[in-house]
Amino acid sequence: MHFIKLALPMGFTQVIRTFSVAAAAMSGNENYKEAKSIYDFTATSIKGAEVPLSSYKDHVCLIVNVASKCGLTPTNYKELNELYDEYAESKGLRILAFPCNQFNGQEPGGSEEICSFANREKVKFDLFEKINVNGDDAHPLWKYLKKEKGGTLGNFIKWNFTKFIVDKEGKVVERHGPNVEPSKLKTNLEKYF
Repeated sequence: MHFIKLALPMGFTQVIRTFSVAAAAMSGNENYKEAKSIYDFTATSIKGAEVPLSSYKDHVCLIVNVASKCGLTPTNYKELNELYDEYAESKGLRILAFPCNQFNGQEPGGSEEICSFANREKVKFDLFEKINVNGDDAHPLWKYLKKEKGGTLGNFIKWNFTKFIVDKEGKVVERHGPNVEPSKLKTNLEKYF
């Protein structure tokens, strides 16, 4: 590796250093094809904190893309909260929700608006920063999820509230479409507790 020394304006080196640290932090995420589990990724919480997904080790996880203005929103948010109430404490279930605006613009707001909505819905599960789940700029975790469990008629995410079940070893074991309500996943989740 070769380095080029440049004469830069005062303060510019701090910007480059910050960019380099951010790029290094993301590098572990980018190569989703070599990932062994979700534990190889990080994600940014809705409050802006970097969360290593290895912090979910030994927990069954339900990972879902969410939107606040979708026809499926009321049922899904209500039932995700109910699943959390029933299984988080007793069985260690963790729900990781990723807002996404790729489906008919149904999550248009920024983090503040999403947090306000989540507070009104009394969300108890983990909410992350808004991401893309499809395309070249999709979050690497979502590229990995789709690679591990492809969908019907293609691996891409078709709509809001696609759900992935991840076992205690961080392996993707099931994928469920938006039409599957969270309450219908109880038997599926119980296999992995």
